[in-house]
Amino acid sequence: MDRWIAAALGPALRRSPAPPTAVDLGYGAAPWTAVELLERLGKVRADARVYGVEIDPERVAAARPYERAGLTFVRGGFELPVGGRQGLTLIRAANVLRQYPEAEVGPAWQQLCSRLAPEGLLVEGTCDEIGRRHVWVALGPEGPRTVTFAARLATLAAPSDLAERLPKALIHRNVPGEPVHAFLRDFDRAWATAAPYGALSARQRWIRAVRALSADWPLADGPRRWRQGEVTVRWPAVAPR
Repeated sequence: MDRWIAAALGPALRRSPAPPTAVDLGYGAAPWTAVELLERLGKVRADARVYGVEIDPERVAAARPYERAGLTFVRGGFELPVGGRQGLTLIRAANVLRQYPEAEVGPAWQQLCSRLAPEGLLVEGTCDEIGRRHVWVALGPEGPRTVTFAARLATLAAPSDLAERLPKALIHRNVPGEPVHAFLRDFDRAWATAAPYGALSARQRWIRAVRALSADWPLADGPRRWRQGEVTVRWPAVAPR
């Protein structure tokens, strides 16, 4: 996810007249995701600033020893007690909304998107425990734009394995008649057809499958991202009916 963020936000990070500000919302029991996010963004913009935001005061206290230049940990929730009038360049919320009712996702998205700068992004999604399977939605100030499916390809049996990591807005929609179900069905078929390329590598099989998928689905990326084990589809194509 961080690798994708750095690529997608790279131009906005470089153009920002002020030091860009990012939030790692709900970083969890340990601060490593916030630390890694600062390292990733710092390669694009050295003066980037990251705030780790957690509702649990004990988690904030435990993270404070890891603060450094550009990294601060604060207590808060969806109200995000950080940032100024210029808005936030990035809000990342991984494995946060999955624990909420589906009906609360839209209002949470709206609240968070209202804090974004004009070129900012909210990236919200779910991954497995070690980050090898991940699906996230990217939203601008106006709302959802794309959904990205990403995997460590050597561990992937079929693209539909990613279904269990769909974000809350989609996890209950993986049923016949819903677009995201059709997308994963078609992806599995393309994956099966591309099986001979697996003799070369899982990456080559993925690229061939995604290329076939692009004939019927509005993908928002190209081979450069596919090689990373990613594919991004435009939100209207998979949004809940």
